[in-house]
Amino acid sequence: MNHKTVSLYSGDSRVTLSMYLRSDEHRPYAEPRAAVIVLPGGGLSFLSEREAEPIALAFLSEGMNTFVLRYSVGEFGNYPLPLLDASCAVAYVRTNAEALGVDPDRIYVLGFSAGGYVAAMLGVKWDEPFISEELDISFGMNRPDGIILAYPVITAGELTHQGTIENSIGKSPSESEIFSHSLENHVSENTPPVFIWHTADDGTVPVENSLFFASALAAAGVPFELHIYPHGPHGLALATEETSGGNQALENPRIAEWTRLASEWIRENRD
Repeated sequence: MNHKTVSLYSGDSRVTLSMYLRSDEHRPYAEPRAAVIVLPGGGLSFLSEREAEPIALAFLSEGMNTFVLRYSVGEFGNYPLPLLDASCAVAYVRTNAEALGVDPDRIYVLGFSAGGYVAAMLGVKWDEPFISEELDISFGMNRPDGIILAYPVITAGELTHQGTIENSIGKSPSESEIFSHSLENHVSENTPPVFIWHTADDGTVPVENSLFFASALAAAGVPFELHIYPHGPHGLALATEETSGGNQALENPRIAEWTRLASEWIRENRD
């Protein structure tokens, strides 16, 4: 495995992309691999390490080249900075696809909780003109080929995760701001395919967030795969001992199958 971390913005070490690349020295003619860019959760106030490197290594073991984006949070977590960071990460991987051993047409973004909010936002707003202008990239270079969402924040309305929305757009958003930042309202035929999983009794981010998004995807004719598990707390990550931190409530062998299911989904979306 080759591993390194780069700053996405020249002269600014705040936003970084860590790379986990399979070595193909013994397979010099190997086909380029799918890329998975991981966005950890943390309510836009911090980044969960349990949802960072362990996730990248899990998908690396499934044959993908993987990346962890440490995007803008805390005082920098307000919109649109995380969206710009995610756009920049996709554009970076696509621009450097050959050197990274990546297929530029198979770049996936995987987000957990608030990271899922950023990933889903990229999925529905990648074509906003200000993004390519701000980042000085060609239109479409930031479009992911698919989105994977783990217990994501989606809506800014009544069933949201309040901390994520407050860190994104403030504590007293207007009705128009709530509508604008409820991502289920912005799904279109230009939204890439989506894989979603959530637990029905998530006590932090209500399962309705995933259901709202899936319903909007269905209405727009966007392909998606949805898994709702009956029980499990928020923040399951891999749902294994690797990411439980000794908390057995965060271990569930059935839910731990999600990484295999998501990997199969990526492989099936090859065309």
